[in-house]
Amino acid sequence: MKEVTSSYNPRDIEAGVQDYWKKENTYARVKALRKGGKAFFFVDGPPYTTGHIHLGTAWNKIIKDAILRYHRMRGADVIERAGYDMHGLPIEVRVEHQLGFASKKDIEEYGIARFIEQCREFAVTHMEIMSDQFRRLGIWLDFENPYQTIKEDYIESAWWTIQRADERGLLERGHRVVNWCPRCETAIADSEVEYWDETDPSIFVKFPIAGRENEYLVIWTTTPWTLPANVAVAVNPEFTYARVRAEKDDSEEILWIADELVESVLKMGRYQDYTVEGHVPGSDLVGTEYTSPLAGPVPHQSEIRHRVVAADYVELDNTGLVHIAPGHGWDDYLVGIREGLEVFCPVDTGGRFTREAGEFAGMYVRDANDAVIDALGDYLLARRTITHRYGHCWRCKTPIIYRATAQWFLKATEIRDSMLDEIAKVKWYPEWAGSARFHDFVKDSRDWCISRQRYWGIPIPIW
Repeated sequence: MKEVTSSYNPRDIEAGVQDYWKKENTYARVKALRKGGKAFFFVDGPPYTTGHIHLGTAWNKIIKDAILRYHRMRGADVIERAGYDMHGLPIEVRVEHQLGFASKKDIEEYGIARFIEQCREFAVTHMEIMSDQFRRLGIWLDFENPYQTIKEDYIESAWWTIQRADERGLLERGHRVVNWCPRCETAIADSEVEYWDETDPSIFVKFPIAGRENEYLVIWTTTPWTLPANVAVAVNPEFTYARVRAEKDDSEEILWIADELVESVLKMGRYQDYTVEGHVPGSDLVGTEYTSPLAGPVPHQSEIRHRVVAADYVELDNTGLVHIAPGHGWDDYLVGIREGLEVFCPVDTGGRFTREAGEFAGMYVRDANDAVIDALGDYLLARRTITHRYGHCWRCKTPIIYRATAQWFLKATEIRDSMLDEIAKVKWYPEWAGSARFHDFVKDSRDWCISRQRYWGIPIPIW
């Protein structure tokens, strides 16, 4: 036995313990000692093999290790296979960075097969690095036989799941609005969107009512770039809307605005005087036709029959009238499907306007906000800015857009109730992890978009 010293050297202690465990084959001996005991099965929520471990992954594994040691000490036969997530955008983005790539075009010029092999090498190399670092933390898991999402057995299990979903009628090819990363040029799931504040334009726009001179519906939006795709305006059928005769610079206009919001809207529009000439419920405005203020620069807008529709989600803020672009918003898309509206989406995979967007063709959508605002001319009632939470791609951090495109979906909404029932049967630690966090995640979930327009992942077995 070594003499106890007054100094503590953590590096020496770590090395000594690691050497002892290795020399005595301690982990394997403990496994053998507990063999035949009551089974405790542990599934390792896998970290992405994107680099060295960080404080989050270290903390995660240390907590798990403490729990597994507790069960071993109580005599349990613990099945504790390590796991690694080795596919997907997290790996691709890191490899793109290493190779100096900025877009999918760079990957295709480099060669898809070569890029995939680079992703494989990166993932395997960093799996080995992470396993070694976890061992140095004293973690006891089966690092010799980890499950890896790039292995054939794992891929085949995913294919089996897709087949079972198809057999149950839960697999669907659909054309819907999805979260879209214009840098990665792919659909991403709701869980892959991160939110933080962005500052965007906040504009109030006059949509001219068809057949009525100087009479307008006033809408508000924080995404001017979606106006070239407008097909409708939504009102809340339960709200009261005011017909306002407003005066500015010796001219008069008739404006339709939610009654409670008239004064604030006209103040922003710098009108000198106004008179409320009447009120109607929102339901009376439904069916009113209007024309697009962008019919000139976007010729396709002149081919659309624009009209007012009802939507219960419209709130009593800004103007009380919501611009609807079914090709660029989930709620808008649902309204569009219900009302038989055109799902117009003149935006390509890279987030640039297509030829259908007329004068805006070729512009990156978020960079086109000013151009769209300028094109509105006198139809722009007011312009402000707003700082609000906005979605970003979880890996490249680019602001996402919403885009209508064809994808494969698992119809989670059809089994949502049964999933909630199963959640209630589980004993959660802590309790709120199930009753609040996971329950709410499932309760609010949409159908799961499982397809990606990328290269390093599990191929969907459909042809």
